[in-house]
Amino acid sequence: MSKYIFVTGGVVSSLGKGIISASIGKLLQKRGYKITIQKFDPYINIDPGTLNPYEHGECYVTADGMETDLDLGHYERFTGIQTTRHNSQTTGRIYQAVIDKERRGDYLGHTIQVVPHITDEIKRRIQQLANPSVDDKMGMGESYDFIITEIGGTIGDMESAPFLEAIRQLKWQLGKDAVCVHLTYVPYLKAACELKTKPTQHSVKELQSAGIQPDILVLRTEKHLDDHLRAKVAGFCNVDLECIIQSEDLPSIYEVPVNMQKQGLDAVILRKMGIPVGETPDLGEWNHFLELRRNAKDVVRIGLVGKYDLQDAYKSIMESLSHAATYHHRKVSISFIPSEHLDKDMLEAQDGLVVCPGFGQRGTEGKILAAQYAREHDLPCLGICLGMQMMVIEFARNVLGWKEAKSREFANEGETEDGVPFVIDLMEEQKCVSQMGGTMRLGAYDCQLADGSHAAAIYGKRLISERHRHRYEFNNAFLGAFEARGLVCSGRNPDAQLVEIVEMKGHRWYIGTQFHPEYQSTVLHPHPLFMDFIKTAIGK
Repeated sequence: MSKYIFVTGGVVSSLGKGIISASIGKLLQKRGYKITIQKFDPYINIDPGTLNPYEHGECYVTADGMETDLDLGHYERFTGIQTTRHNSQTTGRIYQAVIDKERRGDYLGHTIQVVPHITDEIKRRIQQLANPSVDDKMGMGESYDFIITEIGGTIGDMESAPFLEAIRQLKWQLGKDAVCVHLTYVPYLKAACELKTKPTQHSVKELQSAGIQPDILVLRTEKHLDDHLRAKVAGFCNVDLECIIQSEDLPSIYEVPVNMQKQGLDAVILRKMGIPVGETPDLGEWNHFLELRRNAKDVVRIGLVGKYDLQDAYKSIMESLSHAATYHHRKVSISFIPSEHLDKDMLEAQDGLVVCPGFGQRGTEGKILAAQYAREHDLPCLGICLGMQMMVIEFARNVLGWKEAKSREFANEGETEDGVPFVIDLMEEQKCVSQMGGTMRLGAYDCQLADGSHAAAIYGKRLISERHRHRYEFNNAFLGAFEARGLVCSGRNPDAQLVEIVEMKGHRWYIGTQFHPEYQSTVLHPHPLFMDFIKTAIGK
């Protein structure tokens, strides 16, 4: 039978529930347990796919094509598991499912209410990953020892109430097979030179008022908490002293699992569930990665050319660059270069450029200028999704001489192809799509790499699979003209013949991918494209 770990948060948001959830998963994995992690977000959107990155940060995409919260990226990067649509749930999806059932007549004769109908649906989705047949297509036809469930938002939020009620019921039903880990904040008041536990006490009381007694408290703090303070929290919150874990600010999020293991978080969870603890496992490979990071002295400078001046907007790209730099014994210095107001001096200061993904016309001309600079100055350059499309448009305008070349995405209403080379066009299956959310080309698709190509040399194989999130594609009608002048297709989807990768002949490193390689880079298995890109940038 699967065991359940619920992770909740209090006091303020952005304390790092996702990192704690991923760390717990990693530590249990090292003890030989099979784990998965799911995220429940209390917003009414079906998924974050239509949310502005300033509102919600990066939209992560699973292999089976679900647009999800960025925390799923942390889950995968820390643990190496592959999440699916079942690992990401929102209030919107839950209410939609209940309303669909009501319309079908599944509840015929009953008044539909938050309790029990919404809470029952939440419980069903929390427990569905324990069903071995839930998603055999994605290789999930096996049971899990532990299912870690992170509840988004902060205790006390009105929209979180149904999730807390569902957890309360499950904890009662499951007994020792479920524990609640509550993450709170212990602020340091500089004027008083004192750490304050009152916010944590209030947060726990809020949780207790919902009928949930936390089993373990993880206290986020900027300062070390002594045993006296921890004992004070334990006494006021009815939590055992050994279950008061502190999460101090650390140089890197990847230090968190080691810190949690030192304090015995995984051992406490097992004891709470009546499971033999055994010996503390060795985090050998993980510690090796951390040692490389600590010992790295030299810096490789990478410019991110995009329109969202927010680190969470390009979270997976930044982490992928960091992974690759670490294994090349370097620290990565990432500079955000706003594509709306491109500063060429910033381009000159970089060892490599990443032309970032995105949607909409804002900032695209700056991305085109960045691609031109990288092409003309032999600067290593990786274009991702829209970034790849801007590399294509730049080449069409400045090498092929098609000054009006553009993407159909940015065409004026009613504009035709007369005199306008739409080198990036709407995908055929997208032409009849009217809804915005969840309708793009999403998830993992195969890509056949060309013999002798730079891409094939990097991957070391011919057939790869990468994740996508786009509506527009390279227009194959113009492929011959591009290849004749040196921008070649080095990867295609074998079924639809869509161009997946373009690369420049004779350039040091100039590759654009229609897919998102950043979704598949993990701490212990950095992505080969980022590894080779960073290696070349260092060589420059």
